[in-house]
Amino acid sequence: MPVPPYDERTVTALVTAATAAPSLHNAQPWHFCWRSATRVLELRADLGRAMPRTDPDHRALHLGCGAALFNLRVAAAHQGLDTRTRLLPAPSEPYLLATVRIGGAGPPDREVSALYPAVERRHTSRHPFADQPIPADVQEGLRAAAAREGAQLLFPGVWHLESLLDHVRDAEGRDTLEPDRLADMQRWTHRDPRAGDGIPEHAFGPRVRSGRAPVRDFAGRRNVRGRPTADFETAPNLALLGTGHDRPADWLRAGQALERVLLLATLNGLATALTSHALEERDLRELARDPASGMGFVHMVLRLGYGTPGTASPRRPVTEVLDLL
Repeated sequence: MPVPPYDERTVTALVTAATAAPSLHNAQPWHFCWRSATRVLELRADLGRAMPRTDPDHRALHLGCGAALFNLRVAAAHQGLDTRTRLLPAPSEPYLLATVRIGGAGPPDREVSALYPAVERRHTSRHPFADQPIPADVQEGLRAAAAREGAQLLFPGVWHLESLLDHVRDAEGRDTLEPDRLADMQRWTHRDPRAGDGIPEHAFGPRVRSGRAPVRDFAGRRNVRGRPTADFETAPNLALLGTGHDRPADWLRAGQALERVLLLATLNGLATALTSHALEERDLRELARDPASGMGFVHMVLRLGYGTPGTASPRRPVTEVLDLL
């Protein structure tokens, strides 16, 4: 089989797909460096986009970068390119998160390649979903997708769901009592519509009039002109994604698993949303897990359902996030 080319256009396409990944408040905390001599693409953390109040240990930063890494793998497989990924390859450089050697000896991953159409279609939805359960076979497929990346996806039972919703309400109450907790969110919202990052007003979605879906209101007390209210689902479909350990490599695996689940859910006709609100304080994060499940650490709560697809949030130009050497 002939070896595909590794020109700048190919690498730019891969990174463009990578940067379609979700990240906390759409901060896009990644930077890529292509080393053409060795056909290695480096993924580094952009600490200028870290969130010291919300994410002091950079766990969410690793999750976002892991999601971008998975999108890159999907795009490479779609182009017929095999990849070899190493997580945290240099202990002396903790923010060199991964290296990806493009074009190994093996064939591309067909199962991963099949997810490519969802890369551009997947957007976080902050709209109501139908009060409709997710079929068991779809749930099983999503669990299997997480497992392939070394993570676990759990659909909580009734008591656990009620507990999670309580934790979200607790987090919202803490925001009210401690306004400084919102500093990171405020930095990345209400931004200039010409900005290539953050969450613009058009992506806030409607204000919740009724329902129990854990939808974070990025508008806060600000009155956004023309923003409607809506009734959200009373029985939200939530899923928890986690790993057995809680180290940077686990966070990167969880980020890849998260994106794999989101892309597969999109192909299955599901709208998707993420909520980390109840995981941003250590005590609430510890309470989010189900002791009977065997899941050691919860990294993300997913809201899934049938409803309005998400609205695209802005992305920075690839020239800002990619160095070609």
